[in-house]
Amino acid sequence: MTIRQIRVVPDPVLRTPCEPVKTITPAIRQLVTDLVDTVNDPGRAGLSANQIGVSLRVFSYNIGGKLGYVINPVIVETSGEQYGDEGCLSLPNLWYPTRRADYAKVRGINLDQQEITLEGRGVMGRMLQHECDHLDGHVYIDRLEKDARRQAMRLLRAQA
Repeated sequence: MTIRQIRVVPDPVLRTPCEPVKTITPAIRQLVTDLVDTVNDPGRAGLSANQIGVSLRVFSYNIGGKLGYVINPVIVETSGEQYGDEGCLSLPNLWYPTRRADYAKVRGINLDQQEITLEGRGVMGRMLQHECDHLDGHVYIDRLEKDARRQAMRLLRAQA
C-alpha cells in the first residue's frame, strides 16, 4: 500500500489542467492504485492525480463506504444547488461555505477502458465537482465569494 504525499497550494501542478489518459499502461494502473490507497486514509473524500503531482485526468473517491476511481472524468449533468462547508487536502485547515450543484453526474472509463458513470447528490455531488475542478486546474477557493476568497488568500500567505 502506497500513500502519496499531497501537493499544496501554491504548487503549480494544482493550477495546470490535466491531460487525458490515452492508454492504460502499467504506470496508469499504479497511479490508480496509489490514488485509491491515498484517498482511503481516514478523513479523505476525494483525490485528483495532480494533488499527488501527476498531471493526468484521474481521481479517486471514498464516500459513504464507496471507494473507487474514474479515468478521464467529464461532468455531463448537474442540477439543484447546495451551499455548505468545503475543504481540500491541498488547502489544509481551510473550510469555507461553497456553492455547488446538489446533483452531479460524471462519465469516464475504468482500467478495462469500459465507460462508467458516477453520480450523486450532497457530499457525492460536491466531491465530483471538486475533483473535476482540480483536473481542470482549479481549487475550490476560486469559487468563493469575494470577501471569503480574500480571507482564504490571506490565511494561505500567512501559512507559507
